[in-house]
Amino acid sequence: MPDVIIRSSLLHPLTQPLIEGLISEYDGRYGATDRPGGARGEIFRYPEGLYSPPLGDLLLVQRDGRTIAGGAFMSHDDETAEIKRIWTDPSLRRQGLARTIMSALEESAAALGYTRTYLSTGFRQPEAVALYLSLGYRPLFDPAADPHLYRSLPFEKHIGARAGHRGNTPVYPPAASFEEATARVKALKEGQEAKILARFAGHSAARAEAGRDELSYQSVLSARTAQPSARSAT
Repeated sequence: MPDVIIRSSLLHPLTQPLIEGLISEYDGRYGATDRPGGARGEIFRYPEGLYSPPLGDLLLVQRDGRTIAGGAFMSHDDETAEIKRIWTDPSLRRQGLARTIMSALEESAAALGYTRTYLSTGFRQPEAVALYLSLGYRPLFDPAADPHLYRSLPFEKHIGARAGHRGNTPVYPPAASFEEATARVKALKEGQEAKILARFAGHSAARAEAGRDELSYQSVLSARTAQPSARSAT
């Protein structure tokens, strides 16, 4: 039976192999005390709704009903989607599954109107760096520098209507030390988080308002359709 790609959500049981796999890998590479709450805290840092259309998506590769790979993206702004949570079953690597899920995520992001993807990987994941470079992602860091002096290694790529265009985001210089790199990444992530959460809150408020408008419209419609019946009864 061929592999299939399905849409899921962060808390769905089918997503659990991805979640637990990422936690095991991240904590194994960077230590459970590297950040508050370890990898689990980082994975659940953002609301589940950020990984659902129209802001984002979460896709899983299934083989014979089993989740073997997956990934997600969420919205930074109208143009940029951040790809996150890329994972493949360790026993099934080197089968092109990461490429499959990356392609599917890029297609989904383009279908939602995004024209740029952004992602970052850790300084202890050289295989991830090699993957993203092979997929045409532009490093926003100096690949010749010690990755410890960046800690988080960011990339960008244009997709959809701007596919093939070269990005022009400035390349970050390396920090003077690992400690300085840590502080810089912390400040960058805090700024990104504030922006992402504000966007999500605005989107949620707009959806709630649209829901109220729809409810109000339905109420008016019901009242209008009830009036002729009342008149005919008299």
